[in-house]
Amino acid sequence: MQLPSYNLARFDFVSIRLAVLCAQTGNLTTAARQCNLVVPAASRRIKELETALGCQLFERHSRGLDVTAAGRVFMRHGLSLLQEMDALAAELHDLHHGVIRHIRLSAGSAAINQFLPPLLAHYEVLHPEVQVDLTEQVSEQVVLALRDGRADVGVFVQGPHTEGLDVVEFRQDELILIVPKKHRLAHSSPIAFADTLEEPWISLNSGAALLQQQHSAALACGRPLKLRMQVASLDAVAHMVVAGLGIGMLPKAAAMPLVREKKLAWRPFTDAWAQRRLQLGIRKEADSVVQDFRNHLRQTSQNAKAD
Repeated sequence: MQLPSYNLARFDFVSIRLAVLCAQTGNLTTAARQCNLVVPAASRRIKELETALGCQLFERHSRGLDVTAAGRVFMRHGLSLLQEMDALAAELHDLHHGVIRHIRLSAGSAAINQFLPPLLAHYEVLHPEVQVDLTEQVSEQVVLALRDGRADVGVFVQGPHTEGLDVVEFRQDELILIVPKKHRLAHSSPIAFADTLEEPWISLNSGAALLQQQHSAALACGRPLKLRMQVASLDAVAHMVVAGLGIGMLPKAAAMPLVREKKLAWRPFTDAWAQRRLQLGIRKEADSVVQDFRNHLRQTSQNAKAD
């Protein structure tokens, strides 16, 4: 199928930014002001953009603008284009100030909370000319970002399919149960996951390796996971547990500071799957800078574990 051709001269970044702001604010006057345009000029730009696209981006009414289905698609891709331009400007600025390379690192919360900060700080000392841009994502999204070329290096919990990627072991961690100190499960002995399934759970948002592991373990027991709340971070899990809203599961190294700070109780699991493997991945065609960064994380990690 042949894709339609467009007059690219109509797709200047001022008009794209204006359309995105119109979609975000629902108001042409506000969007025009933020683009330093008078309203008639802004209105003309939107109409020219719609003509060039061959579809209506907004429905006009006395209260402002409503975004059409085409407008939502344009906003999503337009926002991505603007972010790419911002990233380009930032990298050019960094190049002028001595940073000759950016490495995009995507990692799960387990790696960020437990292992990466000292490794990244050490790398920055060794390679001040390279800037590492870190994005936190759930494990499946980390692997997808690697495949799509949106990340150069990824750290994720073993589980997602990694065919076509160059993957090595990064670290191991242990999942533990956290509960309020006066909870009925607040003992020190190891516990089977099956013995926790009568309780309401606090866990991470969909796609997180931790949540997937909990669902898989509950399914293996032939029982449902009573998921009461889903939150975005390990710290938020601990906050909800402190409030008595449910029980939680966290990686031990990340959990112990929270356990001490919030006066929680914790127990190890007897289940073998509670011992997890974190993996470090790059694309097979990655250049030498990315390979060296991956090797730094891996070797420093292994040395720290050996110590």
